[in-house]
Amino acid sequence: MEKGKFITFEGPDGSGKTTVSKAVSERLQKMGYPVRYTREPGGSAIAESIRDIILDPKNTAMDARCEALLYAASRRQHLTEIILPCMEAGTHVICDRFVDSSIAYQGYARGIGAEEVLSINRFAIDNVMPEKTIFLDLPSELGLQRIHSNHRTADRMDQESIAFHNAVYQGYQKVLEKDRDRMIVIDASQPVETVIEQAFQAVKGILDGR
Repeated sequence: MEKGKFITFEGPDGSGKTTVSKAVSERLQKMGYPVRYTREPGGSAIAESIRDIILDPKNTAMDARCEALLYAASRRQHLTEIILPCMEAGTHVICDRFVDSSIAYQGYARGIGAEEVLSINRFAIDNVMPEKTIFLDLPSELGLQRIHSNHRTADRMDQESIAFHNAVYQGYQKVLEKDRDRMIVIDASQPVETVIEQAFQAVKGILDGR
């Protein structure tokens, strides 16, 4: 049996990753593609419990390295419990966030260092990386405006300063530059229907081997 492919969606807060990745997954499923949608942090029972700790707005005392380690722990459990078994069974996995998020948020925006965060995650993921990553490109200010206008409940990361979110965006730009062969960049400032269509065509192309 051919292994399933692993595709991730990345982007700053408010870029529409969850909306777009879910819509793409559902459309592919309706077409008969064996696809599993999942997310990070979370995706499995234990990983979701860790997610609750990470994103709880009350946990303001959380140390930056503790945060990075919690993300890596959640990722490890999610990988072994959900992602790898699905791929072994021939199911394609579409994941909302993965290692790139940790590099951008903790490595760059928290100032821990990209290599330090990558080192933690190398242990967690054991060299498992996505085949391709769809990056939804959106300036930080616009992303935060969307979050507030949609009246979404702000989690601990949403409540960070604009300077933090700008640092996240700059961190992502460095990830894009380093791993440009893996990245497919989509302008997320376009209407959501356009973004979904472009992401769908990109993912379908990957699954079809184009």
